[in-house]
Amino acid sequence: DLGLSPAELPARQLRLSSEKRYFAVSGENGNLYVSERLDREELCGESASCAVSFEAVVQNPLNVFHVEVAIHDINDNSPAFSKAVLDLEIGEWTLTGARFPLEMAQDPDVGSNSLLTYQLTEDPSFSLAMKVSKGGKQQPELVLERALDREKQSSFQMVLTATDGGHSARSGSVQIHVNVSDANDNAPVFNKNAYEVQMRENLPVGSLVLQVRAADADAGSNGRVSYFFGNVPESVRSLFSIDAESGEVRTAGPLDFEERSKYSFGLEGRDGGGLTGHCEVQIDIIDENDNAPEITTLSLSSPVPEDAPPGTVVALLKVRDRDSGENGRVRCELSGDAPLQIVASSGGSYKVVTAGALDRERASEHRVTVIATDRGSPALSSRADLVLEVSDVNDNAP
Repeated sequence: DLGLSPAELPARQLRLSSEKRYFAVSGENGNLYVSERLDREELCGESASCAVSFEAVVQNPLNVFHVEVAIHDINDNSPAFSKAVLDLEIGEWTLTGARFPLEMAQDPDVGSNSLLTYQLTEDPSFSLAMKVSKGGKQQPELVLERALDREKQSSFQMVLTATDGGHSARSGSVQIHVNVSDANDNAPVFNKNAYEVQMRENLPVGSLVLQVRAADADAGSNGRVSYFFGNVPESVRSLFSIDAESGEVRTAGPLDFEERSKYSFGLEGRDGGGLTGHCEVQIDIIDENDNAPEITTLSLSSPVPEDAPPGTVVALLKVRDRDSGENGRVRCELSGDAPLQIVASSGGSYKVVTAGALDRERASEHRVTVIATDRGSPALSSRADLVLEVSDVNDNAP
């Protein structure tokens, strides 16, 4: 693929410039090896596609090649529920056909390996139905099939099992305990099924994100609604908080667009009688230009002979900006009086090449500054100094 023969690899000194943690390359035959166990969930999280990019460098002459390794998912995670037992409170006056959202199992795998199907143990009073959420996920719901009578049966026990779609299917289960109650005959209802909000990253801790409201037609404690997080991971709870009385959602930690650009989670409104209503919240994080470009010198050929032809590669640089969009677009230039120029390469790499003839007798050393500036507003920039020494060749007669 690189246009090299195995015989010339030792002289060319094939090596990797980065990602040495996960991969290694043989300088004898060019084989690329896995040097540490790959965990797709650790590398890419919930992303549908996963790839690791890095550069391979050869010497004599110096050149760089972009390598991208796609990491395919295997079904190595079982569906899991956050609780061992799911408690539901259902009033005996509830009409048949009523639906009660159940917790969705979490499976960090992707594709068919995370495609979950649900099964409920048989009970003549209940059945299982699926509701497709906004993101395409299936939300299991418990459906009341016949009227309840607390005096005849005050509780029900069932088991909900989630099975993934992997080749060797994995499953997880949760016990469902239904307690039948009297009196409180109205559950809280949110004024929206789904709340969507946009907010900038780097907001101070304690900033207001949004306020949710749920109404309950009952009186007294049965009509007083308290607000809680639903089935949300700890990573969300560490960044957001909700006031149980007012329904105000505020930031509880620093938000960083570069770490995560979107949060989706469920909220629960619970009245004094134990009935609940649910809503979804989606928070989109807006990027700010808070990261300056990072300049890394991958390789520097110094000294360079004074008879090197124009276009000789003398340095390889990697420029990276963690911001996105215009905030992450970078332009590079050289500052200094030297016969050098900078040329963009693939994957955010840059080559510093000679732009004219070198003469050691006039200048035995050239100093330039690489300036990388992004296109954000205001723009951020970084600098890196390069020193190129010129070696002598016998080009002057006595």
